[in-house]
Amino acid sequence: VQLQAFGGGLVQAGGSLRLSCAASGRTFSRNVMGWFRQAPGKEREFVAAIGWSGATTYYADSVKGRFTISRNTAKNTINLQMNSLKPEDTAVYYCAAGAKSVVAGGDEYDYWGQGTLVTVSS
Repeated sequence: VQLQAFGGGLVQAGGSLRLSCAASGRTFSRNVMGWFRQAPGKEREFVAAIGWSGATTYYADSVKGRFTISRNTAKNTINLQMNSLKPEDTAVYYCAAGAKSVVAGGDEYDYWGQGTLVTVSS
């Protein structure tokens, strides 16, 4: 099973980026998928999660209203549209899969991608 995240890069504050994560090796059509991030010197933190049907989403307060998570179940992919980016959004973003609830903590995800770096300049 492999999760490959891509789409990171350097953007100015106020700009936008779209991250994608493609899963291979098994389908996650009945599982929650999500995004986490880890900034330099900080612990990993939850960003957003989406239920298996795409109807249920959950966001960290710090990104609510700015980020939108979506999924294409047929393609086994999820996306994270990030708007109004702030320097404090700078981090390595990881996609994860296999949880049973959108409010699950990171320990409840079974599979993790390698991460993609997002850098927001001020």
